[in-house]
Amino acid sequence: MPETTTLTGRAGTGSPRSTPTATAERRSGPFTTRSHRRRYVATMAVLGTLALAITVGLLTYGNPMDVGTDGYWRIVDLRVSSVLVILVVAFCHAFATVSFQTATGNRIITPSIMGFEALYVLIQTGAVFVFGASGVLLVTGTHQFLLQAALMVALATALYGWLLSGRFGDIHIMLLVGVILGGGLGALSTFMQRLLTPSEFDILTARLFGNVGNADAEYLPWAIPIALVAGGVLLARARRLDVLALGREPTTNLGLNHRREVMLVLLLVSVLMAMTTALVGPMTFLGFLVAMLAYQLADTYDHRLLLPMAFLLGYVVLGGAYFVLRHVFYAQGMVTIIVELVGGLVFLVHIVRKGRL
Repeated sequence: MPETTTLTGRAGTGSPRSTPTATAERRSGPFTTRSHRRRYVATMAVLGTLALAITVGLLTYGNPMDVGTDGYWRIVDLRVSSVLVILVVAFCHAFATVSFQTATGNRIITPSIMGFEALYVLIQTGAVFVFGASGVLLVTGTHQFLLQAALMVALATALYGWLLSGRFGDIHIMLLVGVILGGGLGALSTFMQRLLTPSEFDILTARLFGNVGNADAEYLPWAIPIALVAGGVLLARARRLDVLALGREPTTNLGLNHRREVMLVLLLVSVLMAMTTALVGPMTFLGFLVAMLAYQLADTYDHRLLLPMAFLLGYVVLGGAYFVLRHVFYAQGMVTIIVELVGGLVFLVHIVRKGRL
């Protein structure tokens, strides 16, 4: 626990002295005051309670069978895979976005700027364009899932290695190139979509929405351990992320190799984003939404505290959206509709309030 030091002084003497009875206390560490610590703990408790309630609702709400019967538990078992998918997606987006924004020194941009979603759309569109409606089956399966994820990681790694390893390597140039590549891939996908028949386009559109229903339970034994390893490494290096957030020169002055640390973070981010994008499809504003809320609610620099809160927020937002769409609007898990709407509004409000990027 950080040490508390209290300073008071006599009027006219100008000589402060330590006293056990403090009128104003100063603390070093992630929490500035006791009330700050209590607020964080209370927020985490509320989020944990909401997450538990959402989980129970997703597993049991609307179950037509009598409680405790074999049929009841079979339906619950079928719903467990959807809950696991939501957990994986929330975990990947939360950890990836917070870490990416720390590495780039910008709390506006998200990992999707590097073209992960554009590459996913291109793969799906290309399969349907070349093979017709049956092309969807060619990109469905465990091997195809791993291949798509590997392609995304390879693209990101090549981009990072090329643009950050040179003498004049600059992360801003890397981000700009990522935007250009994403735009180019998106334009190519749009061109192919224009040439599809209406029936093929309808089938493809269902794949291009961020949809929990797109995920296959067969992917989870691969996605969960890979995501846990990548996220675990980021959490274990949370103190290095704290230093990285200070910028290039302070990081170097404190003894860390800034370029190497950034490249490692970006590599882990690419793994997380590849997992979630290949699993359920694009969700552009989910990461931004949960990261922004985590910064506001946690109000601390410590990534050991930011990352878990962002994960809980991601699960509450995504799980809540899935519950509403499934049981209120009967939209079968097209969570991107609510997430993109709310996330886009939060993004606009944040830009308007901040007045700049």
